[in-house]
Amino acid sequence: MGKKAKEIVKVDIKNLLEELKKAYCDEWLAYHSYHYMALNTKGKGTEDMSEILEKTAKEELEHADELAKRIIEIGGNLVVDPKKWEENANAPYPFPPENMEDKKAIDVVINAERTAIEVYQRIADLTYGKDHLTYQLACHILQEEVNHEENFENLTR
Repeated sequence: MGKKAKEIVKVDIKNLLEELKKAYCDEWLAYHSYHYMALNTKGKGTEDMSEILEKTAKEELEHADELAKRIIEIGGNLVVDPKKWEENANAPYPFPPENMEDKKAIDVVINAERTAIEVYQRIADLTYGKDHLTYQLACHILQEEVNHEENFENLTR
């Protein structure tokens, strides 16, 4: 991050990097879980669920990429070792249910998305009026997480 960019950020960079790294790990865990569930969802009427899971997995991967770029911009390092993602995340791995023939996967995803909503709201609150670039990123991802929650809630109706 350049000199002027550092001057205009009015937030504790160390704390911000901690929050962003945790969110980055969350996104990798969600991507893996959702992609796995999309590939392994079986049973009548699960085509829509599988399609939505795969689309959501790709969006979670995009979030990880966006967060990685911002972490690097503000001088941080990424959590590289996949074995360390869960211990550095906000929440445990959203473990796919054993029986992928039922809709238990939807509950796993809804719970993970609700956690993500809380995470990005916290980052938005932390950066509002203090770090406009991270704030915009948090709001962008927050909007997508809200949409994900709604998409999966709609599958339960």
